[in-house]
Amino acid sequence: MYHHIKKLMYTVNVGEPDPRFGNMLLEQFGGANGELAAAMQYSIQGLNCEDADRKDLLMDIGTEELSHLEVVGTLARMHLKPLKKNADAAVEDPLIAIAGGGGVGLFNSMGDAWTADYLKITGELDVDLRSNIAAEARAKIVYERLINFCDDPGSKDALQFLMTREITHMKAFTAALESLGKDPFSIGQIAPTPVLVNQYFNDSTGVGDQGETDARGPWNEGGDWEFVEQPELEQGVENMESAHSGNGGSGKTRGKAAEAESRGRSSKARKLA
Repeated sequence: MYHHIKKLMYTVNVGEPDPRFGNMLLEQFGGANGELAAAMQYSIQGLNCEDADRKDLLMDIGTEELSHLEVVGTLARMHLKPLKKNADAAVEDPLIAIAGGGGVGLFNSMGDAWTADYLKITGELDVDLRSNIAAEARAKIVYERLINFCDDPGSKDALQFLMTREITHMKAFTAALESLGKDPFSIGQIAPTPVLVNQYFNDSTGVGDQGETDARGPWNEGGDWEFVEQPELEQGVENMESAHSGNGGSGKTRGKAAEAESRGRSSKARKLA
């Protein structure tokens, strides 16, 4: 059950309204990384969650995001209000001035309508928590950019509050994910294909216009990684898999053997013909 309290979670004060900045704020009202998307994503995840403790977490934060929607909506409305009666200001955004009367709507800063396609809901708790961590990180960056484009002290104060809460939620979702005690690469029930899961395909090769070359790091070397070069990839991944499962030689040796065998079969076929 939802209950609305008239006082905002965080008091908003705007000294000098800026309609152009108000338009930017709509990104956090009806945008992909905005408060409505977050509120809906976490709340629906919570409704689907069979883990009582983490369902409580999702519903807590989902409800708080509705409070943030109210804060950012109020802030945007205060900046957009001049569009309703001031013709010079209305030129900044005719959509808001004429269709919306200087008020907020469920669209982003570009005027694109809010959509449920923004939501990431899988029904797998660990996967959903990862999505939520990423969502909070994206929202944090958006608020940071809004702060950098803002000159009004009261607006910056409210945005600082909202930005800080994104980190709070990141911490909570991360702790909830870690508390599940799962291997971070154990996703779902079906195990990945052995050998193939540890192969890094070097698909971007050569030297770029800016001097870029093939990079090596912990993402493609050390541990269980096998670095697979382009010549081997050209035979087709399915041939590499069968070669790996059939013998323990090097990838390039197996690739050449498979290529020679293929040529041999083609030659026999021509003789029979």
